[in-house]
Amino acid sequence: MLTLRLTVSVGLSVKEIAVSFDTSNYTTSCAYFDGVAGVNAGRLLDVAPGQLGLRQSDALFMHVRRLPEVFKELDFQGAAVIAVGASTKPRETENSYMPCFLAGASQGAVLARALGVPFYEFSHQQGHIAAAAWSAGRVDLLDRPHLAWHLSGGTTELLYVRPQGAAVVCEIIGGTTDVSAGQLIDRAGQLLGLPFPAGKALDELSGQADGASPHAKGLRPKVNERAFSLSGAEHQMKKRLESGAGKAEVARFVLMSVINAVSLATEQALKTYGDLPVLFSGGVASNSLLRAHFPDGLFAEPKYSVDNALGVAILTYRAVKADGTHHL
Repeated sequence: MLTLRLTVSVGLSVKEIAVSFDTSNYTTSCAYFDGVAGVNAGRLLDVAPGQLGLRQSDALFMHVRRLPEVFKELDFQGAAVIAVGASTKPRETENSYMPCFLAGASQGAVLARALGVPFYEFSHQQGHIAAAAWSAGRVDLLDRPHLAWHLSGGTTELLYVRPQGAAVVCEIIGGTTDVSAGQLIDRAGQLLGLPFPAGKALDELSGQADGASPHAKGLRPKVNERAFSLSGAEHQMKKRLESGAGKAEVARFVLMSVINAVSLATEQALKTYGDLPVLFSGGVASNSLLRAHFPDGLFAEPKYSVDNALGVAILTYRAVKADGTHHL
């Protein structure tokens, strides 16, 4: 039987954990964190072949059905749950909203109420940064200013990150003005007949390309005050394929275009904000070619680069310990 909360006798030490939920547009995930280590359980939502995403209503319905199954994968028998957290919106801005986050937020609020423990709300972006920092062995970044890239299917943002209580506040200082890196990669995947989401398959395919081929060299977009456009790369990938370029070359072209844009924007940011650590988060940050081009960058393990609830669990644990509101 799973024990969620315990009454502790004098002298008996029980592991305290924070439990969290994250229901993004494509992944159902639950996690727990004990102050040092954590476990994440997650599952991608089903997207029909040839499709490039899901309607929010469909994603919300799938999350509601999936959450009980995913939560069962977490085994924290004998631990005491001292707080519950959830990502409730994409970013920590007033008008940031996405219906799919209601699934995890409602489950988290109900669980916290039933257990009599605090419930904390964070943004999906804050969770990404926390998971990446912890996985990269640099959880100290949550307590100091740094730069961070959030590279995903819906977001390509360069952030100036500062500590704010137990969490962080993220200021957008650059990024794409149109197509996100993840959108470009998924559209390339659809063009090349790859499964959705296409990040992993495109990464593997690009490794078969001749990097010296002119078809494989990415565009170098104009970067103005750390902002850039990726729509030109989308247009060029189609032209390259139509002109006879191999699929592997097109895959590498797309990834190198993203890397060139990220590299130029990062250089500009370091000149403006100083020699700060640069953290990479989001599903696109698991790409091997991107990692190879930023040897000084801080990267999470791929499983903590993609959407996950562990970052929210980390922030929830930090928040309840800072508040001192938990009781055993």
